[in-house]
Amino acid sequence: QVQLAESGGGLVQAGGSLRLSCAASGSIFSIAVMDWYRQVPGKARELVAAITSDGTTNYADSVMGRFTISRDNAKNTMYLQMNSLKPEDTAVYTCAAHKTFGSPSWGQGTQVTVSS
Repeated sequence: QVQLAESGGGLVQAGGSLRLSCAASGSIFSIAVMDWYRQVPGKARELVAAITSDGTTNYADSVMGRFTISRDNAKNTMYLQMNSLKPEDTAVYTCAAHKTFGSPSWGQGTQVTVSS
């Protein structure tokens, strides 16, 4: 099993920045993809950004150019640098880890609130 722990959420003004961290522990070998999702009550969960083990990244159109996903394999940690935050970015952000086989592992989520 992989355990994931998010941190770094908080309250910021529009235009501000936050960096989210997702630390993986447990059976962490062979994690092929890690990604960030966000969800607002009443709406579907949205994929924000993903990164593969070789560093390939993918972003939602809504965050392209503002968010940057990265991972530090030595620390088993993934990051999401969020710049130029907008009120519409307000959500619970959750990280996930995917291996080749089996179900993905999920963190508990961290709240990001952007005030106008």
